[in-house]
Amino acid sequence: MSKVYLIGAGPGDVELLTIKAKSLIERADVVVYDRLADNRILQFAPESAEKIYVGKAPNQHTMKQEEISQLLVDLAKRFDNVVRLKGGDPFVFGRGGEEALLLKKNDIPFEIVPGVTSAISVPAYAGIPVTHRGLATSFAVVTGHEMADKSSIRWDKLSTGADTLIFLMGVANLAEITQKLIDNGRAANTPAAVIQNGTKAQQRVLITTVKDAAADVRREQITSPAIFIVGEVVKLRDDIKWFDTRPLFGKKILITRARSQASKLSAMLSTFGAECIEVPAIKLVKPSDDYQAVDRALAQINKYDYIIFTSENGVKYFFERLQLKKLDTRSLANAKIAAIGSATSTELSLHGIKADFVPTEFRAEGLVELLKDKVAGKRVLIPRAEEAREVLPQELIKAGAEVEVVPTYKTISAIEGNINFDDIDLVTFTSSSTVKNLINAVGAEALKNTKTAAIGPITADTLKSFGIDADIQAEEYTIAGLVEAILAHYCRTINQ
Repeated sequence: MSKVYLIGAGPGDVELLTIKAKSLIERADVVVYDRLADNRILQFAPESAEKIYVGKAPNQHTMKQEEISQLLVDLAKRFDNVVRLKGGDPFVFGRGGEEALLLKKNDIPFEIVPGVTSAISVPAYAGIPVTHRGLATSFAVVTGHEMADKSSIRWDKLSTGADTLIFLMGVANLAEITQKLIDNGRAANTPAAVIQNGTKAQQRVLITTVKDAAADVRREQITSPAIFIVGEVVKLRDDIKWFDTRPLFGKKILITRARSQASKLSAMLSTFGAECIEVPAIKLVKPSDDYQAVDRALAQINKYDYIIFTSENGVKYFFERLQLKKLDTRSLANAKIAAIGSATSTELSLHGIKADFVPTEFRAEGLVELLKDKVAGKRVLIPRAEEAREVLPQELIKAGAEVEVVPTYKTISAIEGNINFDDIDLVTFTSSSTVKNLINAVGAEALKNTKTAAIGPITADTLKSFGIDADIQAEEYTIAGLVEAILAHYCRTINQ
């Protein structure tokens, strides 16, 4: 039986989506979504899911509310799982009640999944509690969308009836709202705040008073989406603000890793306040020989004295083929295992293997130094990307080893669409292939005014070959090392 899920998408920060909401989106057949629902939430939906935008910007509605409600009825007749994704909470000025009533009228099962409303979350991200002992024991949430002179709001009761007042969707009518408050007894010098793009990396907080709010908003050119909050609790922002004091707050960072891996870097940078835009420069696919070389190696795996892994992906795809061939880690018992980098070593540990050799310098040259006196006359297997630096096999052959390189995956370009670099503060590169594919797609000239960060010297050298000097280079050639270098760079900039 089909069912419609009216889901609150939260205020903006994708991590404020509820676990239940994410679970339902992951099995949706169709998603109907609003303007204020973060587009990153749509990534949780299956690729096969149909996605329908019904957003409403001020004075520009994709559909009327009645049409949206009817659309849900029509979709429920075609799909089993219909997700209606609404900004904030479906029942806090989200008109979810109207949609639910029409579904009920048409005997269509539905479920309400509450969302985190901007009424309390946006002030919290601005460091403003809506209640606070000794300052505010009550709060009211009010629509600011209606013109004040036509509003059904009982201004005489509202103005002084609650300690904290929170107006949603009221920026356009702010002059009328503030005048109504003053006319009905709210002191003109009452502290107030206007918070634009709350909970997002572009969040702006304007501290003002009821009397000055409208003029200050015009001067600062603050526009929707924004909320207006009135009350003594606004004074607490100076001491409680936290979201916009993080070291990378306001920085827009482009992530160029493969889509399957970009989330790790995005999550780490987002923790420090950055807005991360994932534009994968590479996609990982099967090697050109359709795994023939690695499969041949696995068929005679006992002959190798050393197996060297140069990346997390090399480990991942090697063990996928190992398991596919009905083998396990016991088949590697005759070989010493080497890994370049702590991330590669960690990936090995997930398969129950502790690397025998991990160089302190996380690149091929470091491993050559460790092994060059040990590999003479030994058979060495290197499972890796189809295209990679030849330093490692060449130097081991010089040291007397019999080396076999087998591709376990291939990187290809994944750049889609146009990228606007004008408002990008930093582009991160985690491998030479991310550099080559991005620059081949957009040209080196596109990056001339944008800072770049490289995970290590090899990646930095690749940038250099295109005439670009890396502004930031990790000292430890890992994702954590790259994040640390980015933080150090911007902290220095702030202190200067």
